[in-house]
Parts: sequence; C-alpha cells; structure tokens
Amino acid sequence: MDILQQLSEEFKLHLEQITNTVTMLDEGKTIPFIARYRKEKTGSLDDQTLHALSDRLQYLRKLEERKDEVSAAISAQEKLTDELSAAIAAAKTLVEIEDIYRPFKQKRKTKASVAKARGLQPLADLILEQNPATDPRAEALAYVSEEQEVPDADAALQGALDIITEYISDDADLRKRLRNVMSMRGSLTVKAVDPETDSVYRKYYDHHEPIEKAAKHRILAVNRGEKEGYLKVAIVMPEGLGENIVTKTYVKNASECGKLVEQAALESYKKSLNPAVQREVRNANTDAAAEQAITVFASNLRQLLLQPPMRGEITLGLDPGFRTGCKVAIVDPTGKVLATDVVYITANSAAAIASSKQKLKHLIEQYQVTAIAIGNGTASRESEQCVAEILRELSGRKIAYAVVSEAGASVYSASKLAAEEFPEYDVSLRSAVSIARRLQDPLAELVKIEPKAIGVGEYQHDMPPARLSESLGAVVEDCVNSVGVDVNTASASLLSYVSGIHSGIAHNIVAYREENGAFTNRKTLLKVPKLGAKAYELCAGFLRVRDGKNPLDNTGVHPESYAVTEALLKECGCQLSDIGGDLGRVAEKAEAQGYGNLSKMLGVGEPTLRDIVAELQKPGRDPRDELPPPLLRSGDIMTVEDLKPDMELVGTVRNIIDFGAFVDIGVHEDGLVHISQLSNRFIKHPLDVVKVGQIVRVKVMDVDAKRGRISLTMKGVSQSDLS
Repeated sequence: MDILQQLSEEFKLHLEQITNTVTMLDEGKTIPFIARYRKEKTGSLDDQTLHALSDRLQYLRKLEERKDEVSAAISAQEKLTDELSAAIAAAKTLVEIEDIYRPFKQKRKTKASVAKARGLQPLADLILEQNPATDPRAEALAYVSEEQEVPDADAALQGALDIITEYISDDADLRKRLRNVMSMRGSLTVKAVDPETDSVYRKYYDHHEPIEKAAKHRILAVNRGEKEGYLKVAIVMPEGLGENIVTKTYVKNASECGKLVEQAALESYKKSLNPAVQREVRNANTDAAAEQAITVFASNLRQLLLQPPMRGEITLGLDPGFRTGCKVAIVDPTGKVLATDVVYITANSAAAIASSKQKLKHLIEQYQVTAIAIGNGTASRESEQCVAEILRELSGRKIAYAVVSEAGASVYSASKLAAEEFPEYDVSLRSAVSIARRLQDPLAELVKIEPKAIGVGEYQHDMPPARLSESLGAVVEDCVNSVGVDVNTASASLLSYVSGIHSGIAHNIVAYREENGAFTNRKTLLKVPKLGAKAYELCAGFLRVRDGKNPLDNTGVHPESYAVTEALLKECGCQLSDIGGDLGRVAEKAEAQGYGNLSKMLGVGEPTLRDIVAELQKPGRDPRDELPPPLLRSGDIMTVEDLKPDMELVGTVRNIIDFGAFVDIGVHEDGLVHISQLSNRFIKHPLDVVKVGQIVRVKVMDVDAKRGRISLTMKGVSQSDLS
C-alpha cells in the first residue's frame, strides 16, 4: 500500500490532508509553522497530531527502505521468489522484515553451516519429508566420509538435525506466530536474585501477571530492578504451549524421521526460538512502556512550561541550604538582577537566624519585593517557616510566596549558558536567580535547561535517550511558538526554539540587537546574518515586536497576511492605529457577513481569517494569561504531623505518573493521589483528570509521618470553586 494512503487510513484523514502535510514536511516547513499558518492545507491539524504523523511517516519510510534493501540482498543471491516478494511487501514491521531476511543473512560459522559444507543438506531434506518408509539411519550411511569429516551415521544424522534445527529457527511465520501467542498468553514472571537482600524492588520478588495486562510502569520498574541486579525477569509461556506449536508445525507423523524432526523442533524452541521470541516480546513491551512514559513526561512538561507567568512582580528567589546558607537573588519584573546575598535562616545559631531574618527583611523593604520564590530542595521546609514568620511580621506589606521546583536548577547553574549570562556570580547564586525567574516566567527560564532534567517524568533514565530528547524538544518548541517571543527581550535560549531559528541564528539576533538597538519591525530580521527568506517565513509570525512601527508586528498575524488584514480592517471601517483598542466590530462584521463569504471576498482561507480576527481582538495576547494563576501562600504553613484524616486542603499538582498524581499541599512532602482516588468514574490514566500545575482540592486519607508518605483523595471532593 502507498505510504500516503496508509497514513490516510491509519489517521482517518483525507488523502489531500496527508499529501499536503507530507509535502510541507519534505520542504522543510516546521510543525509549529504548519499547524499555525497552513491550516487550510492540513485541515487545521494540531501540532501533536502533526508530530505523530511525522513520526509514523519516518517509520514507514524506513520500513520501505529496509524492504528494498532486503529484496536486493536476496535477489543478489538469486533466491528471490514471488512468494518471498509478496511476504516482504506485506510485512508491516521492521521485525517481520528481519524475520524474512534471517535465513538469507551471511551468518558466522554455525553447526548448520558446517553440516551443509559437509554435504548433509540432502539428508536433512529427506528427513524433513518424513516418509514413513524412510530409514534415516540407513540413509545416513551414504554420507559417511572421512574426507568430509563425517565418521559415522550418528555424525551424519546429527549434522542433518543441526540443519533442520536452524531451518526451524529461521521460520519467519513460526516466529511471528510464537510472538503473537507469547504477547497474548505469556506471563511476566519476576523473581529475586537474592530473596534475603532488601531493596525498593521487594514487592516484585515473587511477581506474576499476564504480560498483556502488565502496567507499563511495572514493566519499566522490573527492568530497572533487573539492570541493578536485584531481579530476574522472564516472560513465560503456559507449560508446553510453545513446544506444542513448534512440533505441530513441523512434525507430520510418528515415523523415525518424524521423531528426528520432533527432536530438532524441540531443540530449536529451547535453544533459539523461545529465547529470541521472549527477547523480542520484552523489547516490544519495553518500547511501548517507554513510549507511554515519554508521552506522560511530554504532557507534564507541556503543562509546566505553559504555567501562567507572574507579571510585574519584583521577585526574591531563595535557594535553601544548611551549611552554606540560603542564597538570595532579587530580580525586577523583567528578570534583571537587582541584588544577591546569602542568609543563614536555617543555621543552628539563634543569633545567626535573627541576624539573617533582619537582613532578609531589609532586602525585602529596600527593593520593594512583592513575591518570593522558594526552592523545594534541601532546607526548603525550614526556609519556608522562616519566610512565613517574616511575612507575618511585615503585616503592612502584601507579599506572597510560592514553593518552586528546583529540578534542573543545578544543571543550569553549572552550565556554560549560565556562566555566560552571569559571569560575576557563583553557581549557587545563579540558582537563586533561576528560582526567582521560574516564578516570573516559567517558560522563558525553563527553556535554558535540558528538558529531561526538569523532573516531571518517571524512569527518564531508562528511556531511549534520542527518542526522549526528540519528543521533549518538540514539546518545548510547540510551547514557545504557541506563546510567541518578544524579539527584543528574549534570550538566545528562548529564540533557538522559535520555528525556523537554530542556535546560531538565535545568537545572531541577540548580537544584532545589542549592536543596532531594538528591532522596530519584523522586516529588520532579514538583516540578521544567516536569517534568510526561508527562515523569515518560518519564524516571523512567532516573533513579537512590541511598540514597533506596525502594530501587526506585535500579533500572531503572519506578514504574508498583512495585506488581507488591512483589507479586513478597511472593510470594517477601521485602520491599523485602532489595533490595541476595541475592535469588537471586526468580529461582529465577520459573524454578520459570515466567515465563509468574507474569506472568499478577501481571498483568504476561513481558518486563517478566524485567526486574524482573534488576534485583532487581543493583539500580543499570551495564551497562558487565560489559565489559573499559581497557588501562592502568605504565611500559614503546616507540617506532616499537622495532617489528619478527612482534612481538606488545596494544592498544586506537581507531577503525574501512570499510577497517580503528586500534589503539593504545603507540607514539604508531596501527597499521592492514587489513580483509583482521582475520580468517582473509571479513568484509564491520571492525565484524563489532572494536569501538572493544576490547582486541586484534596482530602487526606492516611499519613505515615515516619516515612514521609501522604495518601490523598479527590473522590467526593468538590472542585467547582477552583478556577
């Protein structure tokens, strides 16, 4: 089947949508650009669908390429039959192709290849026929040869069996059937390497479940336990089933030849087929588990990056610590560092704590701090207590604080990028700056960190690194472009994720504005070295020029649509200078006249026209502003010991995994809402109900203060008053 037709059927999309999308991908158009500015051609496919389509396209092309390679290799051996060609054409996976090619591969020296070299292939063929009248031992005597190193009939028979054993092992159809049966009826069996050794994997020391029903996170967990040397893992067929399938496939009767074939079949299953098929099924399940984990990680990352910014706040970032003190950084609303310091609010000395509290108060007053971000690492709990006390003492000032995830902060602080950005500060002070900026604008700050270091996934170290990086990088790219980037304030890190802009161009943009001043319009971007017409087409719509000469430059309207936009404004009795004011009449006109009619009159697609109208209503809008703000605290804090069953609290979802969601309820330890406690209805995955960053109301079920474990529930807890 043609690849485009196959994609059309798999994604249930019109062939024209697929063809247009693939053509644009092949032309080098980026997915954010296609999703935002080529809706007419794709049928308004979103970025996630486009990523899935692109991934599948790459796999199918790789599959076709491998089919051609295998066909050519077999043909070169003059062994390509019509039957083989049909099998190759019908193969749906790379594993199936390799199964077909297996008998024709140039193998290293094997028992079977040695037997063939000794002229024993005809004897093997004769035994495989299983004629009841054939006496295999008598026939074997004809192959006894000192010259061929076949000393007797037993040696001849053994050589023939070696050939048959390999022949059965190379049977592509049989391997496929065994894979299917093992996938459906196999059991995931886990044992302890040493039952007396304690470990976090103890609950898997004697674990059995159908592989078909094994939860993805358990597959990754036992794989890690095996890798660390605590577990032995296998997929086991029901007793005798695999052997029965192989013997029934090859044994025709109970003749002497049939008995030999049965012997070879059982040997093949034990030594080759079962281990190989088990490995393939485990790999397939591991790949599926890793893919789901990557999907969850990507979803969590997307929600984290799209957390609403806290605009206009002078923010104090606090990186907690014991021995070396708490690092402080104060940044203005644009993220510029105003001051840094070190305070010892977690010291053992009461005098040191009192002195540090006074210093912190002074800094807050001096720089008119309006928000405080506290890192959630070591000494976070103690730092939060001290900050809460200070805020109560500063009752005349309205200041709130939030506990911010430090995940990846140390990675950023020690990076070359941080050293270039803050050469005058040491690593710990850079971390405090990053913590403050994370509260102000999570997206702008978190793009500086390798996505997998941000800490909103599970088992990331067990996933294919390239696939994980590719998937998470795509999420960051989608988020950056959906929000848009101020070309005059964005860092090179942020700019490098804009559609069509790579790291080199991003640094050139920063260098150009430092040398020539702020960009006053989008067209000036064409003067940036290496930013040519193609890159401009892909990036221009996502870059914002605030207070520029053309108000459209501060919108998501692409320059290619400026003429249409001006015609639309004229049709509605408006002009460019009206942008930023009340342009409700543009939407009213479009509704009254009909988007379809208006789009035909203006010569533009209806989806693009709707996007233009939306941009004119809210020029320079940030989609994150429509989300609920982060949960801030003002001084009332608790400890784990304060928690009691049935207590209701409001918290923030910090991480989502396959079996539940972790919620920050303000007691330093995040509580777990198990998947079974997320909803009164059945759900397949926690992502069906909650998202990272979401504000939720929970009820305490159980508290294990000694182990720091908090069990929460959302069942029967009203969420209606939470935005």
